[in-house]
Amino acid sequence: MAQLPPGIRFIVSFSRDQWYRAFVFILTFLLYASFHLSRKPISIVKGELHKYCTASNEAEVRLNGQSQKTGDTPAHQLPDNGTNCGWAPFDQDNYQQLLGALDYAFLCAYAVGMYLSGIIGERLPVRYYLTCGMLASGAFTALFGFGYFYSIHSFGFYVVTQIINGLVQTTGWPSVVTCLSNWFGKGRRGLIMGVWNSHTSVGNILGSLIAGYWVSTCWGLSFIVPGAVVAAMGLVCFLFLIEHPRDIACSSSLAVHPKGYENGTHRFRLQKQILTEENKPLDPETQCLLLSDGKRSGHQNHVVVLPDGGSGVAAISFMGALKIPGVVEFSLCLLFAKLVSYTFLFWLPLYITNVDHLDVKKAGELSTLFDVGGIFGGILAGVISDRLEKRASTCGLMLLLAAPTLYVFSAVSRIGLEATIVMLLLSGALVSGPYALITTAVSADLGTHKSLKGNSHALATVTAIIDGTGSVGAALGPLLAGLISPSGWHNVFSMLMLADACALLFLVRLIHKELCCPGSATGDQIPFKEH
Repeated sequence: MAQLPPGIRFIVSFSRDQWYRAFVFILTFLLYASFHLSRKPISIVKGELHKYCTASNEAEVRLNGQSQKTGDTPAHQLPDNGTNCGWAPFDQDNYQQLLGALDYAFLCAYAVGMYLSGIIGERLPVRYYLTCGMLASGAFTALFGFGYFYSIHSFGFYVVTQIINGLVQTTGWPSVVTCLSNWFGKGRRGLIMGVWNSHTSVGNILGSLIAGYWVSTCWGLSFIVPGAVVAAMGLVCFLFLIEHPRDIACSSSLAVHPKGYENGTHRFRLQKQILTEENKPLDPETQCLLLSDGKRSGHQNHVVVLPDGGSGVAAISFMGALKIPGVVEFSLCLLFAKLVSYTFLFWLPLYITNVDHLDVKKAGELSTLFDVGGIFGGILAGVISDRLEKRASTCGLMLLLAAPTLYVFSAVSRIGLEATIVMLLLSGALVSGPYALITTAVSADLGTHKSLKGNSHALATVTAIIDGTGSVGAALGPLLAGLISPSGWHNVFSMLMLADACALLFLVRLIHKELCCPGSATGDQIPFKEH
């Protein structure tokens, strides 16, 4: 018999469960990356909505004066869809407040909607809920761009579009976190979710590049193309997303089988239901703990019995989720951590344009380095927290280092482009690390806390509470930046450093508890049932 080709040997080296798990990992990664891809264009387009046009205005005055002297019509006329200073109404002196209001409209709606989204998401099929949200988000992202083609200069139009888009985008985060947590157990959750959470940075990078490609020529496409991408991914979600491993008889945790069972021919066969002594079939999660011949393993004292998550278990209430130890502290910490992160998300390109005197496209491309640093920061936070088994302490250490790093960034970014590049990478890692860890691994830990006694209906609500509270900070950060920046960018950085200090302050009790009582800050994922 001929030897199997290397590619086939690689395929059969993984079990059926592992292939499905990898598929869900990649799919949810791409789904939420598309959400962030659609949020980034507004920060890139800001430099085009308002331009520094003193020189062009003076030239226009001189040109008009000469035309009037000769009695001819002016040779230079403003286009019907804008002015030399940008796009009305953002061409006025209060443009920073108007742009800040756009950010605030989106993020405030997102924060309010997030509290409701988790509660609704617990009671609806994740696939349908997420699909509807992505289709709606794609439509309203594109609608903002249509303002360019239809010469819409009403500030109210752009605000309302941002508000509705913020509301529908709240369907994303609780859905994807719930789905991923269903497929992956607590072991190595920090590393797995740290890698997975890089979708935020990947989406931001792609959004910056796509928006930057059209920003100087046709900024409407900077919104329409990302909107089309989100809508297309919504259709992919409807066709392929598998909410729970039990839907296709897979296990929800990494199972280790005997060598005799792990051969190439048996891996892709559907497991037959294993019967207990009472001839009752076990659910797929319990089957993964038994041997392939249907016999129980010799170690009977630590078998984890998971609930089937059926309709018999009531979804947790909002107040019940708040009573889970650690939810309030991590939520308030995320409020300030996300304030810092989203201020960079929405204002960094404009800051680079002002300080380094780059054009809008180059500033957008340079700002992606902050997200590149965020990828490494999220993974690093996950690895450290898994190794130490201390989520709060890991976040606290990175927040402690982030504040002085931001101070150095504000000081050296005016020196030259090389210094700006280095500090963008470092700041991105330290700012995004705690944010990524809290919104993924910490939320999943708390959503499966031992006090819930295996209630699988709590995860989306807990995730929504934590991210919803963080989104309050995400709404305040860009708004405050818009109000403070006219007095100087150094004041904006002072606000960001203060926010980092506040985030660290809310973790002090949990850090102390982790150091004194290891493993107690977020608790065990699922209680053991003795047999």
